[in-house]
Amino acid sequence: MLILAIDTALDACAAGVLDTDAGRLIAQETLPMKRGHAEALMPLIARVIESAGIAFSALDRIAATTGPGSFTGLRVGLSAARGIALAADKPVVGVTTLAAFAAPVLGENREPPVISAIDARHDQVYFQATSGNGATLVPPRVAPVEEALAASRFGAPHLVGNAAKLLADRWPAHLAPPVAVDPQAAPHIAWVAWLGADISPNAAPPRPYYLRAPDAKPTADSLPGTQKLVAS
Repeated sequence: MLILAIDTALDACAAGVLDTDAGRLIAQETLPMKRGHAEALMPLIARVIESAGIAFSALDRIAATTGPGSFTGLRVGLSAARGIALAADKPVVGVTTLAAFAAPVLGENREPPVISAIDARHDQVYFQATSGNGATLVPPRVAPVEEALAASRFGAPHLVGNAAKLLADRWPAHLAPPVAVDPQAAPHIAWVAWLGADISPNAAPPRPYYLRAPDAKPTADSLPGTQKLVAS
């Protein structure tokens, strides 16, 4: 299976082509950036497809990150994924950024729980906690940093994501420290691709996954089918 993975949710513009039969990415490119995804993405995808030596019609599936992340960035990546899927007549799936951050750690079959966290500003984070075998301990939510730190009740965790250091710096002194702190500006595109290959298009629609209402207001041409989940 050939998967085109796209990520513009956070501070990177990335794409890669995964060949599941070969067990590796056959082409990839990642550009660190906070803004400018809309201008950078399509030329980047064109370079990746050319480097892979395939046509868009050869793809079996497109995967794109759905968030949490930048409202504008998510729309850029998902619009591109949908457009390519429509033109190539291929299915498209959505992958959450929190799952993509956690995936490589869970793939190591470690015992400690994993907390993946993204800075939501205003002393809040988007986060989820999973056991070492991938079972959900705390489902994805947006919450104050203190609530994320309360996940320490599951044991000393592996922290990953762009808010990993933020949590580590606030970790209660009387508790065992995190077993690892892995700050990343964005998930690795390889894991977006592998997750995209593993999930069903029916179970993972390519819709923005908001855990709170976006700061930016949607316009008339906003992406339809937006999924807005407001944490209680």
